[in-house]
Order: sequence, then structure tokens, then C-alpha cells
Amino acid sequence: LTREKQKWRIYYWKEKNFSETEGPVLEPQPLDPASSLCPRPHYLLPDTNVLLHQIDVLEDPAIRNVIVLQTVLQEVRNRSAPVYKRIRDVTNNQEKHFYTFTNEHHRETYVEQEQGENANDRNDRAIRVAVKWYNEHLKKMSAENHLQVIFITNDKKNKEKAIEEGIPAFTCEEYVKSLTANPELIDRLACLSEEGNEIESGRIIFSEHLPLSKLQQGIKSGTYVQGTFRASRENYLEATVWVHGDTEEDKEIILQGLKNLNRAVHEDIVAVELLPKNQWVAPSSVVLHDEGQNEDDVEKEEERERILKTAANEKMLKPTGRVVGIIKRNWRPYCGMLSKSDIKESRRHLFTPADRRIPRIRIETRQASALEGRRIIVAIDGWPRNSRYPNGHFVKNLGDVGDKETETEVLLLEHDVPHQPFSQAVLSFLPKMPWSITEKDMKDREDLRHLCVCSVDPPGCTDIDDALHCRDLGNGNLEVGVHIADVSHFIRPGNALDQESARRGTTVYLCEKRIDMVPELLSSNLCSLRCNVDRLAFSCIWEMNHNAEILKVRFTKSAINSKASLTYAEAQMRIDSAAMNDDITTSLRGLNKLAKILKKRRIEKGALTLSSPEVRFHMDSETHDPIDLQTKELRETNSMVEEFMLLANISVAKKIHEEFSEHALLRKHPAPPPSNYEILVKAAKSKNLEIKTDTAKSLADSLDRADSPTFPYLNTLLRILATRCMMQAVYFCSGMDNDFHHYGLASPIYTHFTSPIRRYADIIVHRLLAVAIGADCTYPELTDKHKLADLCKNLNFRHKMAQYAQRASVAFHTQLFFKSKGIVSEEAYILFVRKNAIVVLIPKYGLEGTVFFEEKDKPKPRLIYDDEIPGVSISADTPNMDIDEPERKKKKREK
Repeated sequence: LTREKQKWRIYYWKEKNFSETEGPVLEPQPLDPASSLCPRPHYLLPDTNVLLHQIDVLEDPAIRNVIVLQTVLQEVRNRSAPVYKRIRDVTNNQEKHFYTFTNEHHRETYVEQEQGENANDRNDRAIRVAVKWYNEHLKKMSAENHLQVIFITNDKKNKEKAIEEGIPAFTCEEYVKSLTANPELIDRLACLSEEGNEIESGRIIFSEHLPLSKLQQGIKSGTYVQGTFRASRENYLEATVWVHGDTEEDKEIILQGLKNLNRAVHEDIVAVELLPKNQWVAPSSVVLHDEGQNEDDVEKEEERERILKTAANEKMLKPTGRVVGIIKRNWRPYCGMLSKSDIKESRRHLFTPADRRIPRIRIETRQASALEGRRIIVAIDGWPRNSRYPNGHFVKNLGDVGDKETETEVLLLEHDVPHQPFSQAVLSFLPKMPWSITEKDMKDREDLRHLCVCSVDPPGCTDIDDALHCRDLGNGNLEVGVHIADVSHFIRPGNALDQESARRGTTVYLCEKRIDMVPELLSSNLCSLRCNVDRLAFSCIWEMNHNAEILKVRFTKSAINSKASLTYAEAQMRIDSAAMNDDITTSLRGLNKLAKILKKRRIEKGALTLSSPEVRFHMDSETHDPIDLQTKELRETNSMVEEFMLLANISVAKKIHEEFSEHALLRKHPAPPPSNYEILVKAAKSKNLEIKTDTAKSLADSLDRADSPTFPYLNTLLRILATRCMMQAVYFCSGMDNDFHHYGLASPIYTHFTSPIRRYADIIVHRLLAVAIGADCTYPELTDKHKLADLCKNLNFRHKMAQYAQRASVAFHTQLFFKSKGIVSEEAYILFVRKNAIVVLIPKYGLEGTVFFEEKDKPKPRLIYDDEIPGVSISADTPNMDIDEPERKKKKREK
């Protein structure tokens, strides 16, 4: 804004010469909550640290009319991207009346850095100057209203200087405690002072973290190594550190024991000191969950740590270390439950996060009774050396434990799934309804509406990405087409709709709902290839012989009209029915025949056929609770669709790499390191079977041969274990990597083209392909390999989180299913044996969990798995997997 416009905006309530629609503005008469410290109408002006650390307070509906200075906003942007985004969101909320003032570009508030003054002190002075300027002008403009600006700072010296200069200033805690009508706000205060972070008593438990300067020197000299701290789900006293930029063999360092973990939290970037080799340990085989309530019970912790240190042969020992300092905290708000203190009248309670990798958090709250049995959000403030647990503060009450809406919100928040409704800015880029294909849309597009195209999908699918056709060309060959929704026609580069789709990265499928990547008008309507309506598509068309050998391939933007939207079961019924010989059925039979040949050829090249236990729920139409649960049935038609989607993805990958050797967005699946296969090889060996893992082909062949006539489920179990050995498939930019190979598919090159409604990667691939065939023009970001690499990083994260969220949804609905069943006895198979527990799989329900061995004065064994709902206990009848074991050994083991 120009200075003149700024001036009008500051005084808008008097002159009314500046439109309120240009952005959120301050209220002329602040409707602030009653403050015992500031009874007059006032605005708040916080400094940088208040914004960074007390954002949970500022987001509360009770806090309104806040002035955010440009100086403060720039500092926040440099120090914390998540907090910066939250501030921008609050600023855009008209009801909050947060106002940003560009004080660095205003004559009366700009200050030069003085000689000998550091940047921090200069910024503090600039903030005080702005507060003073505001107050002076408010006196001139509204003397009768007694308006004032209150400076909020937790910096003791800054506050003292402000008061000396006649500026009304308070700490955040002082101001919040003065809001007598909103006592719940006190719970949301972050505890930042050393005094507040210390507990009343208790010896020093942890060693002091080294300052960042010493850590950087140590990393440079090789004394310390830097890596990402990854806590264990199974054992709260064990973690690994993934070392940055190290060799393939030595990427992980084991940490065992509270003192060696030294207050690191999952995903923190830490500095680690390697211990001497005679202190190296093997990964623990004990399952330990933190159930302690007493912080002073250090002796019990030490006893548990002794259990970890079991004798191990030298081959099992791994590089072992201890955390000496934190390079970067990656804390976030955590969902979980309050464990109310047994001490009457106590305000201090322990919070148990839903994610077992996060330690319990000590919070102070006056609403403990009201929060019992509720899912809440808590943020960490700090972790003193003499405290067993970190300190934090209450952020939000989500709802009752076990409630479907609440638990769904928890799993979406815990897996960082963007699920807010699409903003008006995003929706404004959608096409206006009613919509139809125009002459302009048909430019550079082939009309294929005459073809007998059909789609085959799961039941209830509304976001239909793909459709297929197969027809005889009359020259002895076949034409096969894969037609994919042309989402990139509707989502143009760089607009708000494109940016939001890129941020979300993928659609997330939960048991009862779908979190769309793109608005529903596109996902379930205009882009969905429904039957009997004209739709825009991007087509990959092959000419093949009857042996499924590709003779020609071409790519074209197209218009199609699907003749049928079938489920896998309906398509299978058509193929199998001798009475049906219509065009759709003939096309499906042709596709199915070719797909079998393609699959056979792929497997011969070494493509893997793995397994994972998947279940499908049948929901009550009124309550929407699961009433039946069964493993998913796969048909030939599932494989038929999969084969042609794979073939299209490979064909497109080759094309975009030919045209954009440095800028193609591809997908690779790295080969697992040999150590990953240890559990699989060991499991097979227990059944006198040999699994070879030197190549994907040898692994595939070994799995094909791994059968037991007396144990029919063994092969499926081994394939499930093989799946656990695999690395994660990832997106990457071709100009940033030399290894393109997809291990699981045994393909030298691969990408994603076939699901642009639900994957943003496919939209980028569509844009690359459109430029390659001359159907669209390029734009700078599309050919910037560094920006593509950053995009791939976000897409990989979003896809991983979507997978975890989907699994969590299945686990939650499985618990709901069992809640009304009482005791259920089912056959289970042992996947892993731990020192004090077994990990089992119940095939009927696709359920995996840990069964703890019975201990003295402990409840009988029961199945435990993540995010358990109180009151849900699943009993597991677990016959031994070692069916050939001699009877004497078996009885001894059972005993």
C-alpha cells in the first residue's frame, strides 16, 4: 500500500475513506474482554516472542483487535514457518480483527540501526517506537474514546524500557490473568520461564544440552554426528538417529536409556556422540510402554533400563550413542488424553499422547475433571533437566474419547492431513455451472466419444479417474486405450486452486469419508468419468498384437463418453457370463486376456507380488457403525485394471523423460538393503524354507516356491513379511537423481499418470505430457528442477501420512466393531517374538497387535494396538506358528 493509503487505513473509522473489503481492520470501539489491568478500550501489540510462543492464546476467540507489526511478522517468518502461517490465517479471519501494519515503510515509525546496536535490540526499539506512535495518534484522533495500544512482551528488559518511555506494557501472563471473564485462557499459556519449567523438587536426571555453536564445531570436526531422532513405538527407552549424509551402511545409530535419549522428541534434529565400541548394544527385543505416573520413581526406570541390556553376539551390535544437544526442535501440537493426578486439588497432570513415540507431557490445568475422558490437544513448552517429562500447556478440547467425529479429527490432526473446507479463494477458480464441452475446449483435442469406453472401480466410487477400451482394428491387431480424467484442464498453474491441491498432495480415503485433494465439483462431477456424460480426458492409446506386444503408442487430449461405470464384481460377471456378448463385455474380455499376458511377463522379469491384510467394513445405514468386517476379495478384474494403469504409467514416464530429461517427475522404488530381509529369511528358515534376496527376481521366485501343504497360510504370511522389508516408493525429479529403477515393479522407469483427481503428482505429469505433445504451454516452475524436487518432498510426505491415516481409520473402525462383540476368540499367527510379548496377525480381521505375556499381579494377556479406545479389549487365541515343533518343546514353551 502507498503511504497515503496506509494513513487512511489507520484512520478509517473517522474518515471512512478506505474500503473495509480490502482486508481485516481494527474495530473502532474494541469489544475486548474485561481486563482488570486495562479497563479502557484497547488494542494489543505483541512482540515477536509472544507471537512465536503464545500463538495458542492469540488464536482464542476471546483475543481480538491485535496489531501485528511488519518487523514482528518478518522475524516470525524467518524463525517458524508453521507459526507464520497460523498468524496469516488469523489475520485473514475478519471476526478476529487482527491488523498488519507496515511500520518499516512508514516515515514516523521507521528506525535506523544505531552504531553498536545489534539487530535484535534495533527491532525491539522499532516495536516500542511503533507502539508509542500509535498511542499518540489515537489520543489525537479519538481523545473522547480513551483508546490505547497495550504492548505485550515477555522480555523483562524490553518491558522495563517501554514503561520508562511511558508505554503501557504487560507480560502475556499478566494480561491473560487479568481477563477475569476468561479463566480458561490461563491453561493455554506456554510456560517459558526457567522458574516455571522447573519442578519443585527432584534431582538432575539429564545432562545439559551443549550450545549450538559447540555442536556445529563438533559436527564439523567429526566429534558429533547430526541426524533425525526417531523414537520407537514399541519401546519408550529406545530410539534411533538417522544420520544425515552418511554412508548407506551406517545410517542409523541406536540410543538406549533415558539419559542417552536426553530429552529429544520424535523428529527433532539432534547432535549425537558415538559411544566406544565396548558400549555398543543390540536393538532391544523388549516391548516397553511408559505407564508411570510418578516422576520420582527413577529406580523403576533404572530397573527397566537394565532389562534392555541383554547379552548379544557381536554381529547383532549396532553403533550406539547419546544425544548431546538439540539442533532443531520439530515439536507440533499433540492429540491425546489427560491422565488426572491422584493428588487431590493438584493442577499438575500428565497428558498421554495418541502417538506412542511422543513422551508424556506435564501440564497445569484448572479443568482436569472436565477434560477427563476427552481427546485434547497439548503443546510442549520445554523440558527441564530435572523433570522426567516435558512441560506443556492445554490448547484445545476435541471431544469425547471413542466418538467417531472426535477420533476422526484426531487421526487427521496426528497425520497432518489438511482437511479444512476449501476457501472461497480456491472455489472461485472452479468453472461456472452448468458446464459443457465447448468448441474452445475441443481445440487440440481428439473426439473419442464414439468409442466403447467403460470404467471399472470399487463399489461406491464417485471420483472415477480412469476408463478403458479395447477394439479390433481389422488388421489383425488390437487398439487399447487408457483414458484419464483431464484434471489439468480445470486446474491451471499458480492459481489458488492449484496451490491448495499441491499443498494437500493427495486425497485421503478413510472408512467413512474422503478428504478430497480437489473440490467435490471436480472430484465427483466434472472430472469424474461417469457413464453417459461427455468428459474431457487425456488418453494413452496403444496398437498391440494378440500377444500384448506394443507396436505403436500415442498420447492425445480427448473427449470421451463412458458407456458403463462398473464395479469389479460387475465387470467380472460380464467376463464370466456366456450369455453376454455386447460391445462392453467383448471389450472387457479383450482387456482381461491381454492383462494376463502383461502380468505374466512382468512377473517373469522379477516384479513382486506381495501381500498386506486389508479389510472392508459393512456399515449400518442409520448409525454408520461397522456391523460386519471381512478381508477384501480380489478378482481378475482388479488385476486387469492394475496392469493397464501400470502400462500407461510406464509409457508416459518414457515419453516425458525423452522430452524433459532434467525435469521429469518420476517415481522410483529403491532396492532394500540386505539387512532389511533378516526377519523374512529367519521366518522362512524356521519352516525349512530358503528365501533368496540378491535380486527382485530371486525374491519373487523364492516366494513362489515357499509353500507348506500343512500350513496353507504360510505363503501369505511370508509375503506380508516381505512387504515390511520394502523401502518406501518416492517421487523425484529426474535431473536430481541417477537411479530411476522401480524395484517392486521390475521397471527401469515409472511415474504416476492415471489418478490426477486424487494425486497432485499426476497433474504435474499431465502438464509435462501436454507440453511434450504440443497440447499446452510450459511455465517456469515446470522446468525448475529445484522447485520440482521441493514439490516431490511434500508429495512424498503427504502420501506417507495419507497411508498412515487410512490404517488408523481401519484400526479405529475395527475397535468399534469389536466394542459390542464381547469376548471374541479367533485364530492368529505369530509374526514376531519379543522378550515379553508376541506380535500377532488375525487374518480374518486383518488385525495386527501385541500380546503381552502374563506377569505376576498383572492382567491376563490381551491384544494391544495403537490409539486404543478405553473399554475395548480384544482377546487373542494364538496357536503357535511353529506347527512342526516337537510336542515336548511345545508344551515347555506353552508353560
